Amino acid sequence: MRLPQIEWAPVAEINNYQEKALQELLKYVNEKSPFYQHWFKQHGIQPAHIRQLSHLQQIPPVSKTELQRYNQQFYCVPRTAIRDYSNTSGTEGDAVTIPLSENDLERLAYNEAISFACAGGSSEEVYQLTTTTDRRFMAGLAYVMGARKLGAGMVRVGPGIPELQWKTIQEVQPTALIVVPSFLLKLIEWAEHHGVDFRASSVKKAICIGESIRNADFSPNALSKRILEKWNIGLYSTYASTEMATAFTECEAGRGGHFHPELIITELLDDNNQPVAAGESGELTITTLGVEAMPLIRFKTGDICRKHEEVCSCGRTTYRIGPVVGRKNQMIKYKGTTLYPPSLFNVLDHTPQLISYLVEVYSNEFGNDEVRIRYAAHAGFNEKELADHFKTTVRVTPELVATPQEELNRLMFPQMSRKPVKFFDKRLR
Repeated sequence: MRLPQIEWAPVAEINNYQEKALQELLKYVNEKSPFYQHWFKQHGIQPAHIRQLSHLQQIPPVSKTELQRYNQQFYCVPRTAIRDYSNTSGTEGDAVTIPLSENDLERLAYNEAISFACAGGSSEEVYQLTTTTDRRFMAGLAYVMGARKLGAGMVRVGPGIPELQWKTIQEVQPTALIVVPSFLLKLIEWAEHHGVDFRASSVKKAICIGESIRNADFSPNALSKRILEKWNIGLYSTYASTEMATAFTECEAGRGGHFHPELIITELLDDNNQPVAAGESGELTITTLGVEAMPLIRFKTGDICRKHEEVCSCGRTTYRIGPVVGRKNQMIKYKGTTLYPPSLFNVLDHTPQLISYLVEVYSNEFGNDEVRIRYAAHAGFNEKELADHFKTTVRVTPELVATPQEELNRLMFPQMSRKPVKFFDKRLR
């Protein structure tokens, strides 16, 4: 497929394109969206006066709370125009239903096709999907449709079952896996125990979803190091959310996910909803372009990220969104230190003797945050070494609790979950 040339355009041309698209979007939601009609009136917003990207700051952002409370008021099309009903994961309160029209489905396929292409994909690629396409999971649908749009092959295996994954790899000879990176470790472990020469397999790359594979400076984090020590394949990070129906995927440079100017406008905001300085972390706030059924304006995703604006070695002039630092409402203040779950995950992923783990945060009798890590480990594991590693890396040592693997599996894989749950927030709010 032909890649969008705007990704190589001068920044001024990109901004001009987005400002025209923004004006069309504001006119559209002011006519079609009951929520935004009320939101604009409530806050005295004149959509026609917002003509530049900087003018977006006049519109108060919306959060997951508004989406949960007024879900169907965001809809801009009648029921008869909706072709798919996806929803958010529901890990942070009630799931939000996201309707997609025929045009939205085409946009979703286009987004994923150019994202795959950004990661070096082409019609020569054959992808193996190791995540679900059911349970109203938008990403699974996007991967299938995007591969088709790209002209690539797709084999839909679904989550888990390493034996079936390897049987399919040996039979179909896919070139790329779409996979949660920690599952790659399970695939490697199964292959080693069953005599599968995984290094000689057809798989040359992995599109990594759901978990970070980079440190803040884009160097491989502990998880990706453990993978690459065993299996020298290309690892490409991709980041998205159901609400924005847009992905930020790495190119071969591996220095953040490129944004697609024709699909989304982004801002990084501080706690006062003001733009952060260049290079600073802020909450990713998005305005969708080209969405018909449920467009969003200044939606705060809850994800803390950095924007990288220097020209990429791939030649694209579009900025990149760096590794997600953490979820804003998952910030932990523990023993005088502020941290996010990914920093704890990184320490745990540095510990190959661990089989699996989860992190619990709860409130003590004084209302302060406490951190407990439940883990299962191989024989000979030294808990003191892990405690020392935490002290050295994040300056604090959480409570460590050895837990039977069966109990961890029960907690980490709730019945209706689409992915393993490694963080449990039990704090009193």
